[in-house]
Amino acid sequence: MKKISLKVMTVLLVGSMMCSSCMVGSFSLFNKYREWQTNMTSNKYVNAIVAYVLGSICYPITTLVDVLVLNTIEFWSGDNPMAANIGKTQQVQGKDGLIYAVTTLKNGYEIKTPAGETVLLSYNKDNNSWSMTQNGQTQEIFRFNADGTISATMNNESRVFALTEQGVNEARLAAQPDFFAMR
Repeated sequence: MKKISLKVMTVLLVGSMMCSSCMVGSFSLFNKYREWQTNMTSNKYVNAIVAYVLGSICYPITTLVDVLVLNTIEFWSGDNPMAANIGKTQQVQGKDGLIYAVTTLKNGYEIKTPAGETVLLSYNKDNNSWSMTQNGQTQEIFRFNADGTISATMNNESRVFALTEQGVNEARLAAQPDFFAMR
């Protein structure tokens, strides 16, 4: 029987890992590099040349770092250090047609209205809840319960909803009782 070389064995082992269905993670470093590379200039030909020159080096390195380090961190902690957009602000158009500035924070979002008012939505990992801070007052909006339900505070009343389509519809009706009349 022939001996299999170390290189062939390594390629087979890495290939089997890449083709397995237990590969998890967002591959955020690879995707950020790919996004940067395809949009670094407005000239698609320059982008293609850079891709050919740097791609053979950068794509394997970013994939390896994602697989061995970042996706492992994401698997065990639930957070990928590269996937976060902490500190970035996006302009979002609301249903009212106005533009709101939404800044991603480590534990939530800061929303600035066109009038300059600030609303803070924050996640509390200890009790698995989301709260809203407005005009110096903080109020818990909802909490994920251990039994798979959500406790939500609507109109100063605490209610429990199932995490199902029916539960979402019940929450929508509780938040906006005249929702169907508005349409």
